[in-house]
Amino acid sequence: MKVLCGIGGSEDSFRALDQTVERAAVADDDLTVAVVENPDSSVDPNEIVTRAESTVADAGLDAEVRQVEGDPGSRLVEIAESEGFDQIVLGGGHTSPMGKITIGSIAEFVLLNAKTSVTLVR
Repeated sequence: MKVLCGIGGSEDSFRALDQTVERAAVADDDLTVAVVENPDSSVDPNEIVTRAESTVADAGLDAEVRQVEGDPGSRLVEIAESEGFDQIVLGGGHTSPMGKITIGSIAEFVLLNAKTSVTLVR
């Protein structure tokens, strides 16, 4: 399976990265990690790239890690469609005190606009 994992520096996105890398190692997925601009993250994009490359290398995978500029949601959907990805994996989603799930704007855009399967890791 050809999988695109979008990360932006949040703890949810790093959790999604870890789970996606674990699955890719077992299932022999073709993995690409896209580091997107996340205005809600205080983590430097270069640190995100370094962490992603380290996670991929530690798992023994030959996966591409690339930095993506522009609107994060739009770019992830565009990359998935133009490069024929089977799945997009994102982190996000919090449970409110009332028990409802709330998701961030990037995840919401991807969920509503992607023509491919989307997995949201919480």
